[in-house]
Amino acid sequence: MIDADGFRPNVGIILVNAQGQVLWAKRIGHDSWQFPQGGINRGETPLEAMYRELYEEVGLLPEHVKVLAVTRDWLRYRLPKRYVRAGQEPLCIGQKQKWFLLYLDDAYTDHIRFDVGVPEFDDWQWVSYWYPLTGVVPFKKSVYQRALAELIPAVPLAD
Repeated sequence: MIDADGFRPNVGIILVNAQGQVLWAKRIGHDSWQFPQGGINRGETPLEAMYRELYEEVGLLPEHVKVLAVTRDWLRYRLPKRYVRAGQEPLCIGQKQKWFLLYLDDAYTDHIRFDVGVPEFDDWQWVSYWYPLTGVVPFKKSVYQRALAELIPAVPLAD
């Protein structure tokens, strides 16, 4: 599902704990880290997509988390030319994302798993709130910065 401007609808998920740290996940087979994210299927709301992706990517269920906030608008990033699949119709030039901030109680961290569906991650860690800006791929950095800045008022004990 690509919109008229060439952006694929997507959700981003920032899981935060009681210490204000966020879950940072390592992509399987790579030395790159990111927040969980994924596409919105036709007929699916962003909230429904977020819960589906939460389960598919990190094995968590709705009862494991509490939604603290969501970005007001879609945040967009363009893909570098090398990732744009020429000849694809409609052409996808990037992603537009609704970002969700979720609270994950420490009691549920043992529910995090990567063996649901096709794994995208093989490791994770808690990091300080702004740390992901130092490690995300450059083309996603501005979206991460905007999402983190907008959502920080809802973070318990944010650093």
